Amino acid sequence: MQEWRITRLRGKFALTFDRDGKRHRYSLGTDDARQAHLIAPAVYAEITRPQGRTVDDLWKAYCLDNAGKAVMITMEHTWKALKERFGNRDGESIVKEDCRAHTAQRRDKGISDGTIHTELGHLRTVLKWAETNKLIAKAPDIERPTKPDPKDRHLTRDEAQRILAAAKTPHLKVAIHLMLGTAARVTALLELRWDRVDFDRKLIYLRDPTDKVKRKGRAIVPINTTLLSALRDAKAGAMTDYVVEWAGQPVKSLKRGIATAAREARVDDVSAHVFRHTAAVWMAEAGVPMEEISQYLGHSTVEITRRVYARYSPDHLRKAASALEFGLYVVPSGSLEPANKNTG
Repeated sequence: MQEWRITRLRGKFALTFDRDGKRHRYSLGTDDARQAHLIAPAVYAEITRPQGRTVDDLWKAYCLDNAGKAVMITMEHTWKALKERFGNRDGESIVKEDCRAHTAQRRDKGISDGTIHTELGHLRTVLKWAETNKLIAKAPDIERPTKPDPKDRHLTRDEAQRILAAAKTPHLKVAIHLMLGTAARVTALLELRWDRVDFDRKLIYLRDPTDKVKRKGRAIVPINTTLLSALRDAKAGAMTDYVVEWAGQPVKSLKRGIATAAREARVDDVSAHVFRHTAAVWMAEAGVPMEEISQYLGHSTVEITRRVYARYSPDHLRKAASALEFGLYVVPSGSLEPANKNTG
């Protein structure tokens, strides 16, 4: 939504906007409506241009410029970790020793390198944005710890069944069915309402059409037989508009429930993301084309999917391996197993 509007002030058109609970009006010096609308954007940009150069000033300006994006929710948390060390520093004054000190301090608190990489990455993004918008002359280099390789943990079907059996509450059971049956991100499932579950067409619309926040891809996915049964049971006892609910309230987090069920099932290293990853691996192992898996996962391109999941396909690199045959053993037609006859 546009942050400013055109109003009247002393017979002229004026730029008007609300900020910090107050209304601000600035004359545009013209009574020509067309001219007023032409110059208003530039006037607004100049008036609201951040004046400070501290990281705190630049961070606030970046957040205002990117309001409504899903990453802003994450950046609220990363700023808490960064503010004490970097908040009052001039945006151009950060050096690699500052970044190393931040990394060491966070590691001492038990924070993973992946999280630290994200925190300093957000700092880098803000400073690069400030340079692009000429708020600082040059963004400093931000040194980050190496980003860890993504965990390759996925569940066997036996492990999934054991965790599901150990889930004591109805909301956790339906959530696990949803995670394995849709391969969706847990946030999308916790926000899912019954009006986006189409029992007749057997489809789930993960994207909320009324949500204006720019979020990572959310797909329209079919409902398989197992998930359909679980959803019908959940719908019969529904007390709210949310599919995953507890005591008449939408559920905010599944971390504790998943951890408890996994512990009782004696299955290690389980998180909500593991269920999403598991669903994708199962599809790849079944020979589902990467294009279809990509649509399920809501990836922006199939190349992202292929890079992570192609190796789980039963035919992955099979043709390449066949090209390396050089006739040392006789392989009967229609078989992948060599005969016991050596031709060398």
